[in-house]
Amino acid sequence: MEAIGVLGFVLMVGLMLLGLPIASVMMLLAVGGGMLAFGEGFIISSASIAWGTMNENALCAIPLFVLLGEFLLRSGMADRMYQAFAAMFGRVPGGLLHTNIGCCALFAATSGSSVATAATIGTVALPSLQRHGYPMRQALGSLAAGGTLGILIPPSVNMIIYGSMTNTSVIKLFLAGFIPGILLSLCFMLWILIYTLATGTRVEHPPVPWAERLRLLRGLWQPLLIFITVIGSLYLGIATTVESAALGMVVALLFIVLDGKLSVRLLTQCFVSSARTTGMILLIVVAAFVLNLALSITGLGEQMTRWVTSFGLSKTQMLFALIVFYLLLGMFMDTLSMMVATIPLTFPVVSALGVDPVWFGIFIVIMCELGLITPPVGMNLFVVQGIRPDRGGLIDVIVGALPYAVIMILFTLLLMAFPEIVTWLPDRM
Repeated sequence: MEAIGVLGFVLMVGLMLLGLPIASVMMLLAVGGGMLAFGEGFIISSASIAWGTMNENALCAIPLFVLLGEFLLRSGMADRMYQAFAAMFGRVPGGLLHTNIGCCALFAATSGSSVATAATIGTVALPSLQRHGYPMRQALGSLAAGGTLGILIPPSVNMIIYGSMTNTSVIKLFLAGFIPGILLSLCFMLWILIYTLATGTRVEHPPVPWAERLRLLRGLWQPLLIFITVIGSLYLGIATTVESAALGMVVALLFIVLDGKLSVRLLTQCFVSSARTTGMILLIVVAAFVLNLALSITGLGEQMTRWVTSFGLSKTQMLFALIVFYLLLGMFMDTLSMMVATIPLTFPVVSALGVDPVWFGIFIVIMCELGLITPPVGMNLFVVQGIRPDRGGLIDVIVGALPYAVIMILFTLLLMAFPEIVTWLPDRM
């Protein structure tokens, strides 16, 4: 039975690598395996699972957070954020590279999408970076790595999906991602500072008067207020995950109206793009739940768990093995498919070893972040490469992002040594 499970997983990954739609591959294997085991009765069971999944309250937050990100993307808030951070960090060694990380962190705190974060901040930042003469590899690498913060700093669509699949509190996951997200951002900025001082590649910027800095800082208050609305309403118990997403979306829409940016064209672009993204995500989620059903009723998931735990690996050894596993898998799969395809197999194993489900959720998210900047299928690498103003090769982005991938692995080891970094804030709820 274990051999069948491994063969099925390899077949699923292989079909995904051939370019077949993720949801179709997972549904095909789930329904095919379920019918072989139970016949047509599995179709009836999977239909009720699909209906129940689409009616799950927590998943209603996904389209709302996606739409919130679209509002921020198309309203001009990103431009004002970048100008404010550039005025603050321009004179620091590393200059606009720090600005890239800071903007990505703040945009991540309101959008929930890594690809949208990298694309938005990259579009705003790259012309300025090129104009000031920053080394292109450093510039592209900082943007690709900074974009990964989109799924770690709450709110995060990936955390919502993980919470739904594992029956883990999404609010606790959001709170658990806050401190690691900030610390990882600071680690990125520390690396930029050390590298700039060690290599002497500092780019000089003219001083910005304090009056001008204070004026530009006003560009930060709108995204900060949206973030406070979303996370504050959750932390204080005023709103659920769905309600906080709706509140953030309404506040963002209000800012668009006050700025005079509201138009039929803007709303059409936001709604159409959000519908496409949400449809793709929810189809994958439904397929993942049907696959979970097949694993559950066939007993394959339980047998795989017993098989893995029979090796006698400790909790730490298992987590080391999973780091290698996800590092290799992230080279060939996108983050969402990697998450939904592996959680049904890995979550029961680590749960049996006593790993905290909230901590493991942050672990999975960081592994997905790592997959965003590891070639050959690192999504953020292609996003940043696609918006760069010159015609350089992809190798520039890969080499530029490599130090940040090492930092993520080291940061994961830090979380393994001190799990309280993740669990302290949720435990204080």
